[in-house]
Amino acid sequence: MERRDFIEPSGEGCKIWIDASPGAPRSEVAGVNQWRVALQVRIGAQPKDGAANEELVRFLAEKLGIPRRRVVLVKGERSSTKILEVSLGVDEVRKRLGV
Repeated sequence: MERRDFIEPSGEGCKIWIDASPGAPRSEVAGVNQWRVALQVRIGAQPKDGAANEELVRFLAEKLGIPRRRVVLVKGERSSTKILEVSLGVDEVRKRLGV
């Protein structure tokens, strides 16, 4: 089955496809990349020693209002395209991210 959206239900929560851009002045959601079918996130950290991945997890946890342990990077550690799992439902994630 083809992926149709950047966010899908998964177990007790959902998976979010992220198009990450490290090295930004600050971390922010920049919209949805329709071509890559991913949430665009600018990351206020450099991609060195995992700093950008850590900042992405921290930022999304803060934005979603959940503990960091409930946001897990499951794929794309060394790629700009990442998949994160969060323990919130799809509708709640959309609401909290404003997308």
